[in-house]
Amino acid sequence: MSTGATSGNNLRSIVFMLLAVAFFCGMDATLKVLSSRYPPVQIAAMRGATGLPLLLIYITARKRWAGIWRIRWPLHLLRGVLGIAMLAAFSRGLRDLPLSSAYTLFFIGPMLITLLSVPILKERVPASHWWAVAAGFMGVLVAFRPNGVELGRNLTDMAGLAILFSALCYAISALYGRLASKTDSSESIMLTLLLFMAGVGGMLAWPQWVPLRTEDALQFAILGITGFTGQLALTEAFRHGQASAVAPFEYAALAGGLALDWLIWRTLPALHTLLGAAIIIVSGLVLLRREQRLQVKTQQPLTHTATQTLQ
Repeated sequence: MSTGATSGNNLRSIVFMLLAVAFFCGMDATLKVLSSRYPPVQIAAMRGATGLPLLLIYITARKRWAGIWRIRWPLHLLRGVLGIAMLAAFSRGLRDLPLSSAYTLFFIGPMLITLLSVPILKERVPASHWWAVAAGFMGVLVAFRPNGVELGRNLTDMAGLAILFSALCYAISALYGRLASKTDSSESIMLTLLLFMAGVGGMLAWPQWVPLRTEDALQFAILGITGFTGQLALTEAFRHGQASAVAPFEYAALAGGLALDWLIWRTLPALHTLLGAAIIIVSGLVLLRREQRLQVKTQQPLTHTATQTLQ
């Protein structure tokens, strides 16, 4: 492939990545609105239920039903549990945090993927990667505000811990999703996840189920549409472009979060949160660059991108 063709594919993929980020920011803003009205697990169940019809139409239109159930069920069931936990925890964190603050903490996900790839995938992580991971965790501490009393108070804050737990669930799910993708189709991976979230999530939420309000119908429709279209745009972003060129634009989510925080809630994060975000993003970009070099040597795909298959 010529350099010109590669550049053209990258530009097209970057546009799709920015579209994916915009859709996911819209989805997360909707989650934040709904989180003040419904329990977190119920929101996770409704995320699955609202996205499921769109996915079924998509699979039918593409005629991808053949062999869709011939999958490694243990991996899919584990990802289903993690998906519910991730979205419920993320919704709980969004209830009390600005979007931009939640994104800052969630950006630790790529570092967690690197950290967990050793026990889960049995991968050997180069020593240079660990410096980027350590810097990323330092950025989290800065975002929590690094001084005695404040640090202790913020580290026990349920909203921040919920986002970090959500990032941990995401990282584990992304790694097991990578294992599943070696034998199972992307349609199977998405379908089982949404089915599990809607079905099992609904059963878990039932004891504390809050009746859905008619005035929230539009919000739930937006939740399903933005999540589904965001996933399609993300898939398209990585289909033709170079991952090393496309993945850094995932961090545009922070700018989107800042804009939505101001436009909708008239709030902005503290300076220490923005400083922590800068440290985490720089660490993520360094890690991405290191993995790009490793990819050239080993011909292995990049594994640390921050929004892959779980939304």
